[in-house]
Amino acid sequence: MAVSLFEEKLNSDKFVVTAEIGPPKGTDLSEMKKNIELLKDRVDALNVTDHQSSVMRYPSLGGCLLIKELGGEPILQMTTRDRNRIALQADLLFAYSRGIRNVLCLTGDSVDVGDHKDAKPVFDLDSVQLIRMIKTLETGVDMAGNKLSGKVQFFVGASCNPEADHIEPQLIKFEKKVNSGARFFQTQGIYDVTLLRRFMQFARQFGVKIIAGIIVLFSYRMATYMNENVPGVKVPPQILEELKGLDKEAALRKGIDIAARTIRTIKEEKLCHGVHIMAIGREHIIPEVLEASGL
Repeated sequence: MAVSLFEEKLNSDKFVVTAEIGPPKGTDLSEMKKNIELLKDRVDALNVTDHQSSVMRYPSLGGCLLIKELGGEPILQMTTRDRNRIALQADLLFAYSRGIRNVLCLTGDSVDVGDHKDAKPVFDLDSVQLIRMIKTLETGVDMAGNKLSGKVQFFVGASCNPEADHIEPQLIKFEKKVNSGARFFQTQGIYDVTLLRRFMQFARQFGVKIIAGIIVLFSYRMATYMNENVPGVKVPPQILEELKGLDKEAALRKGIDIAARTIRTIKEEKLCHGVHIMAIGREHIIPEVLEASGL
């Protein structure tokens, strides 16, 4: 029996679409609510980022509760960078008690890339250990072996990077995540479908669901910035060339076109089980991406 509606859809072999919601830096949730309302009936689930790029924002857990309140299907993102095992377990108990069933387990970016460079990173666990921790909670005990009054049950996911320069360590970690209990994966941004094909030749043997990450580009400057500053993202030279010299509006149109054609290729070739669309800070354009890609 499926743990969540999202798992049910993935198991039905539907080509799923998820999208990412970036929380505000503050307590004004009006824009976030608008984006949730815009997307909740157009996609199968909505991720809420957990202090993405180590920038302090409204929490993923709070955003997921808001998605639930507004009738959507949330995916809780949880990094191990900021909390020790006690806090992580407590947050998971709270999330489960409020009806959140999907969790994406992440280690998290270094605090060096964020806006609180003096913050003390925790990293009590890594993403593999976080997955194992959730599976332990599902048996009815905590990490210290103490019995829980009421168990949890989550649909557990993780991330992977098919476009890594050195793919072998990524494949080893992917297998560790599967063996620890991950059942779905959302990839880092895909710009070279050839590299996704290569990764899927390895990943298919494990029987888990793979959702390809699609980061919508808005400009040449954004693409070069990501290459230089965002871990795990690599925009190839041919796409940089497509964006080069375009004005603001033309670059946005081109970015939507690039995302849409990538999605079409992935769907037509049945490369993986769906796509995860990230329009960082511009969630309002996601319906245009869906329309352009034929979803």
